[in-house]
Amino acid sequence: MPLFHVRLELARSKEFPNGNAHHGYEFVAPLDAAGHLSSDEWKKSKAKCIVRRFASGSPDERGLLVDVGRGWHFDYDAAGGDDDEPLFKLDRHQIKQGEYLSITEHDGVMRTFRVVRVEPV
Repeated sequence: MPLFHVRLELARSKEFPNGNAHHGYEFVAPLDAAGHLSSDEWKKSKAKCIVRRFASGSPDERGLLVDVGRGWHFDYDAAGGDDDEPLFKLDRHQIKQGEYLSITEHDGVMRTFRVVRVEPV
């Protein structure tokens, strides 16, 4: 199963009626032909499953996409779990252009992001 580079951008909301291309994530993940994540394939290539969080006015954060057994998280510090950002039911969602994913960010707020790009690594 190949690895894909995925870009997410903040979807439209009350605060951002047109979304926000300057707030989002870029990450690498193993996806099947339907755009679903595979835990088995992730285990084989987890060191390559990196994430970059970007938001205007804040420095970029870098971490890993991790399968925690009860869901998927972005983890920015392997030594602690208080920085993790859970992805809402990511194991059930298709990761393909035009779809939406929800992430609970550091401030505890769940925000919706639009998948704007999915490309083979």
